[in-house]
Amino acid sequence: MTSSSGGIVPDTKNWTWVLERRCPECGLDTRDIEPAQVAGMLRECIPSWQQVLRAGPSVAARPSPGTWSPLEYGCHVRDVFRLFDMRLQLMLTRDDPLFPDWDQDKTAVEDRYGEQDPATVAAELAAAGTGLADRFATVTGSQWQRTGARDDGSRFTIATFARYLVHDPLHHLYDVTGAPAAE
Repeated sequence: MTSSSGGIVPDTKNWTWVLERRCPECGLDTRDIEPAQVAGMLRECIPSWQQVLRAGPSVAARPSPGTWSPLEYGCHVRDVFRLFDMRLQLMLTRDDPLFPDWDQDKTAVEDRYGEQDPATVAAELAAAGTGLADRFATVTGSQWQRTGARDDGSRFTIATFARYLVHDPLHHLYDVTGAPAAE
């Protein structure tokens, strides 16, 4: 995520490509992930995010004018967890739901990500991530093949949705720590 002069430069990439190949930045290859592993992977990344958000005053500092701060990334990950939990619930309870694409950049500006309290964000991220992991842990058997779609035309099964999702918090940990998501 980048910004310029305080504003957000929209991320226009369609990140669904992470379902087809290894991410050249963070190293994660979602093709190697069994969807049933995602709940555990989410739970495992939460403490790392809490550590990032406890970094003190520097957590709100952008490393460069065009790069989000760790706090802004933490807010984004928290909101991704919340959004994906709602979408997963729709996929589990409705036949082939259509959910609108989310304007993450607009949300970052409107919710003033860079001004939020890091301790609150850490607690909210943990609660949202745990709730999402718990919901993924309930998925069994043929439920993994239930479908849903974004209004931009991207289609998912719950299995591909899980693999697509897990890249986001792990990739953004790479963004703020430099530690690859996959070794």
